Amino acid sequence: MVWIPGGTFSRGALAPDTGFCTNATRDAVNDTQPIRRVRVDGFWMDETVVTNEAFTRFVTATKYITIAEVAPNPKDFPDAPPEMLVPGSLVFSASPEPVQLTNAARWWRYVPGASWRHPTGPGSDILKNPHDPVVHIAYADALAYATWAGKRLPTEAEFEFAARGGLAGQTYAWGNEFMPQGRHMANTYQGTFPMADVGSDGFPGIAPVRQFPANGYHLYDMAGNVWQWCSDWYRTDSYATEQRSAGLIVNPSGPAESYDPDEPGLKKRVQRGGSFLCTDQYCTRYMVGARGKGEISTSSNHVGFRCVRDAHR
Repeated sequence: MVWIPGGTFSRGALAPDTGFCTNATRDAVNDTQPIRRVRVDGFWMDETVVTNEAFTRFVTATKYITIAEVAPNPKDFPDAPPEMLVPGSLVFSASPEPVQLTNAARWWRYVPGASWRHPTGPGSDILKNPHDPVVHIAYADALAYATWAGKRLPTEAEFEFAARGGLAGQTYAWGNEFMPQGRHMANTYQGTFPMADVGSDGFPGIAPVRQFPANGYHLYDMAGNVWQWCSDWYRTDSYATEQRSAGLIVNPSGPAESYDPDEPGLKKRVQRGGSFLCTDQYCTRYMVGARGKGEISTSSNHVGFRCVRDAHR
């Protein structure tokens, strides 16, 4: 873990003033405003996301079974066909042809047998990739690991402060240029989405940890590679309705409950950082102030997590 000194920062994001703001960029910041001054206390944070190797140690010690490894309850999915009520998880599936980017179901499919042990389904094995981020992790799975490790999940304010690495007001965790001097700074998607990630950054898909430069706090992959769970409930209006004292918000922990008007019946937590599937064609949430969201019992092959620990521990 590395020490994050804490401090005050301007939380949130605006669309970067590039002159070619895309719909993806505008959509990525709709829930990140207003920008407000926030203070967080110092804390320890994992240098990298939790890897397959580290999660294996946890499972070996505890015999823990992830949500993806348990068959869904038919009562929770009354309209699902029986063949889908088996253990599994969501896996990205490239499209053979261009599609309208209005329905994510076109590139996600539920794969029976997909889990943290088998990231793309039966036949895939983490033993070949021990240093890859562990994926197919639902919120409860991340929380169980953190508790076992004597840690916790970060608040999204802690995550953003740490991701900024000491920089103020920058678009990305490394500055205002997405590719300074032509260099890839994070594992994102290159090529026509969702047809083919051509891997110009060196990785057509997920990457092992520590493959791209660390930020100013010596944290790796605070943008791209895999989304990371935060402890806050997700609401689109949480920034607008948040209470503040003397203009400063101190150690915010998020709203009391979840609400996403796009899917009002689902309970969601915040996710941060973006993933290897983020692209300026569809999702630019590798921007340091951008927010993501995830239904708490759903997992996929582009969501993982890292942990934090309070200063006094």
